[in-house]
Amino acid sequence: MTDYSGILVERSDQHVATITLNRPAAMNSFDWDMCLDFQRLWQELIEDEAVHAIVLRAAPGRAFSTGRDVRKKESVSGSERVWDMRDPGEWLGPKQNRCWKPVVAAVHGLCAGGAFYWINECDIVICSEDAQFFDPHVTYGKVAAIEPIGLRWRMPLGEVLRMALLGNDERICAATALRSGLVSEVVPLERLWPRAQEIAARIAAKPPVAIQGTVRAIWESLEMTRLVGIHNGLKYTQLGNPLAAAQVDADALMALAKTFEVR
Repeated sequence: MTDYSGILVERSDQHVATITLNRPAAMNSFDWDMCLDFQRLWQELIEDEAVHAIVLRAAPGRAFSTGRDVRKKESVSGSERVWDMRDPGEWLGPKQNRCWKPVVAAVHGLCAGGAFYWINECDIVICSEDAQFFDPHVTYGKVAAIEPIGLRWRMPLGEVLRMALLGNDERICAATALRSGLVSEVVPLERLWPRAQEIAARIAAKPPVAIQGTVRAIWESLEMTRLVGIHNGLKYTQLGNPLAAAQVDADALMALAKTFEVR
């Protein structure tokens, strides 16, 4: 098992890998070491066929993450040369690392700034009742661009602009995050981790070929026109469905067809 800086990784017999941001003394912020470690971690999870779904959470405390660790005077862009600098999201985000295994984010407390590198690329985001979301960049004289641009695919434009332009002056509470589509469920803090595991385990129990093909087709469609996205998705069904069908017991599934939750 690989050792990571500021990250804990666990695997369950339900085919779920759990990533815990583990720098609570630094508000679970990321530094350069964590950027590099996440890049290695995503690749490790891609190659681990026993992992079908992933939970991303953070060590208990005031924050899920406050983004980059500003106390450290170090670059997280990979280079000091202006034309060789890269977005830290290239290392941190699952989709930029071509990880098509579904990721469920469980957010508590403060979620700010660079924390959206993770949130923007997760497939399902739930939060606890104490969660607060904001982007402080403009307050400190920095352009708010990369994180809110990524967030634009999760929330209405007006909500993204309001968050980006008000900076530290306003925070989005859990109820507003639910209303605006940033999260899909709000639970009490003590239920946050169990609920994320429950969602991930239910996904992981389904044929991984079908799940990963679904994730990839939908995310790739964001870069395409509607019709091109549909045509691309059709190819994925033609490739993936025969393989996925062999991974299920159709008769057993029919017997459970009426077992479901209403959200």
